[in-house]
Amino acid sequence: MRYYLIAGEASGDLHGSNLVKGLQAEDPGAQFRFWGGDLMAEAAGTPPVRHYREGAVMGFSDVLAKLGTFARNLRFCRQDILRWSPDAVILIDYPGFNLRMARFCHRHRLRTFYYIAPKTWASRAWRNRKLRAWTDRLFIVFPFEIPYFERQGIPFTYRGNPLVDAVDGHRYAPVTEGRYIALLPGSRKSEIRRMMPVCMQAADRLGCNVVIAGAPARRMEDYAPYIGGRKNVQVVFSRTYDILRYADAAIINSGTASLEAALIGTPQVVCWSTSPFTAFIARKILHVLEHVRFISLGNLCLGKEAFRELIQEDFTADAVCAEVRRLCEDENCRKQMQEDYEAIRSRLGGKGASRAVAQAMLAEIKKN
Repeated sequence: MRYYLIAGEASGDLHGSNLVKGLQAEDPGAQFRFWGGDLMAEAAGTPPVRHYREGAVMGFSDVLAKLGTFARNLRFCRQDILRWSPDAVILIDYPGFNLRMARFCHRHRLRTFYYIAPKTWASRAWRNRKLRAWTDRLFIVFPFEIPYFERQGIPFTYRGNPLVDAVDGHRYAPVTEGRYIALLPGSRKSEIRRMMPVCMQAADRLGCNVVIAGAPARRMEDYAPYIGGRKNVQVVFSRTYDILRYADAAIINSGTASLEAALIGTPQVVCWSTSPFTAFIARKILHVLEHVRFISLGNLCLGKEAFRELIQEDFTADAVCAEVRRLCEDENCRKQMQEDYEAIRSRLGGKGASRAVAQAMLAEIKKN
């Protein structure tokens, strides 16, 4: 079978790489063409058509700044899919781009699977009618999504969460000597720009060593202006799981990394900040924060606050310092967090999610 996969950011690259491995195990003759990153390239044994670092955006202001690139990528992707004529197109998260591709693939009668569904339960529920009309099947990865998509009448499959395999299958090794706080400021330049100044202020006040998990798509020059001459701060690339495993605590930009920290067992505080324009849209038009109690996937899976979330105005150096100290010094806090982490892990299901999804995708193709 020929599979065309489209992932637009680091988390999609991770999930896409595991799915490629699952498809290879279930379909030894599988051929892949994809948009993604280094992890997918390693799994597939071939470079991506486009690397996600070329077009990753976050929020409305970032989209407006890159409209030209976005439009060119859409045109090229459409032409490339038709030229390659895959048996299935697999869209991985990244809804701003992938929903447009879903419509195109539907019009051209290409079998279309959506892996890691858009978070319509949080905002933009109108996307559900597009998912219903343009995709053959959703493959969801969170248990709390099951009743939601059942109510929406969208065909879906749930086979657990692939992060369990990714975390448990990693071979861990220390990245540095001594104790430190991990900092995961996100993979996009806009996230780094908003996270780093506040977190560097917090590091100065805490007086501790900090190890920054450098995102695969970023370079040292993306972090250096914020670090300045600080000797207690270092950047380590492509070793996020190792950094988390041996840290006393972690400061994490909201996203997949917060769930990874929960599965690894690292005490954490989640911080999130965006442009004033994007925050205004989210609150006043999309009502994201009114519809959803939490922004972190681990807290959403558990249905309660396992770890603190410092959002927008609450994300200050003082607040970060106070929470990191609590995570490091309060044994009761750490014990309760570990109990909550075990509950999160239990709700995500067992091992083998990526291969189980691959089996389900092959069954769908053969069935029709």
